[in-house]
Amino acid sequence: MRCPFCAHENSQVKDSRPTEDGAAIRRRRQCEACGARFTTFERIQLRELTVLKSDERRQLFDRDKLVRSITVACRKRGIDSAQIEQLVSGIQRQLETQGDGEVPASRIGELVMDGLKALDSVAYIRFASVYKDFREAKDFEEFAGNVSEAGRG
Repeated sequence: MRCPFCAHENSQVKDSRPTEDGAAIRRRRQCEACGARFTTFERIQLRELTVLKSDERRQLFDRDKLVRSITVACRKRGIDSAQIEQLVSGIQRQLETQGDGEVPASRIGELVMDGLKALDSVAYIRFASVYKDFREAKDFEEFAGNVSEAGRG
């Protein structure tokens, strides 16, 4: 594994353990050249996923991009990174086990919306505002009203 500090090719594993959700292995490494320590994660990948965008472009699925967008929606909501990782792992597992390797971006968005709806209503509305491209305050009002009504039912 290449060192992120000095780009040396070799590092030594100092500690290895499963993550809390058991979906990955966390490894603490030390660079043989500069001595810097860093962490890597090893995950099972069932298949390579390609995301089909609404404009017909195709991109490789980027787990980190998904983590970042969910993290932004959850900012200052008391949701820890382990909960976000668990949500992303669940979404990725669903995508890898169904259909072929090409997934519409809209499917990923719907899975995130479902997960956030169960996790935190404010994070759900924040994500929806970007995903559904809210343009005006009334868009927020209508969507939040629907969320509130669903919570009472």
